[in-house]
Amino acid sequence: MKATQHFAVIGAGMAGVACARTLMQAGHQVTLVEKSRGAGGRMATRDTEFGSFDHGAQYFTVRDPRFGRALQTVPDVYRPWSANAVRVLDPLGRVVAAALPAREPHWVATPGMNALARRWAEPLQAFGRLLTETRVSRIARDALKPERWQLHTEGRDGERHVYSGFDAVLLAIPAEQAHELLRASELVENLAQRVGEVQTAPCWTLMVAFPQAMQPGLSSLGPQWNAARSTHHRIAWVARESSKPRRGPIERWTVQAGKEWSQEHLEDDPERVQGKLLKAFAEVTGIRAEPSLASVHRWRYAQTLRPLGQSHLWHAHARIGVCGDWCLGHRVEDAFISGLELALAVA
Repeated sequence: MKATQHFAVIGAGMAGVACARTLMQAGHQVTLVEKSRGAGGRMATRDTEFGSFDHGAQYFTVRDPRFGRALQTVPDVYRPWSANAVRVLDPLGRVVAAALPAREPHWVATPGMNALARRWAEPLQAFGRLLTETRVSRIARDALKPERWQLHTEGRDGERHVYSGFDAVLLAIPAEQAHELLRASELVENLAQRVGEVQTAPCWTLMVAFPQAMQPGLSSLGPQWNAARSTHHRIAWVARESSKPRRGPIERWTVQAGKEWSQEHLEDDPERVQGKLLKAFAEVTGIRAEPSLASVHRWRYAQTLRPLGQSHLWHAHARIGVCGDWCLGHRVEDAFISGLELALAVA
């Protein structure tokens, strides 16, 4: 076993949590830094007065046995989702294909998709090694110990802090952000160049709730299916959140726009995007009732178009590494495997 080292892992999505968790289990000291309020990344869940929405990743699959073994350590945090027989819709919302029985189960974390990453991050949080609402603005050599690294950070209220003494820094953030941070910090040009070749697409997500569907004699609104892929020019995916296990009963839908439409409207006003997606949602589902809640969220880096083509990058001399779902694809387990394999390479 290598001597104990102190690793900084930037980003507490699935890749960062898997990486940090593995390094901690190997006996190393780890500081996990996250700009948001908690772990999860795009395995995100938004809580509202009408129930929760998985407004990022909708479900996950288990193809790699290492991911399966890790899941067995937290059997209470995930359940199969019966909506794995996804419908395919034409632009008018008509079912053009009733999906065949799924080749593999679809799973969801409970009570929300963020629960899985947050459970695995609990040991780091318990030891004070998870720093949230902290954005890393620059990586630099430690002024007192040049063989080590320091992180220059900004907090929620603009306060600045420098964390020092790291033997290595591992980036588990979207490729575009990793590329920007590597370039801004003037680190390992060939590493930055490789990361810069990755391409991802954005996604606008709409969340709507219809508590009126709870009225006596009205079990649900709209279609009888719970999830569908759509060829509508605005919408790529719709899912009934209340069909997922251990969610609240109020009728709620999450709608994800297609990558081309999201790119075209990336900088649009959120209210304008919301109006357009609500219209498309009504066309696809037939639900024309006024929702009691409607909200949109923009994911700037949502789906990998051109992956890195390997699970991670590690520059042993500089002791800088990168990982993320974008290394292999865009699935939750791609993120897990990427973080795991980077940790195993450096531990």
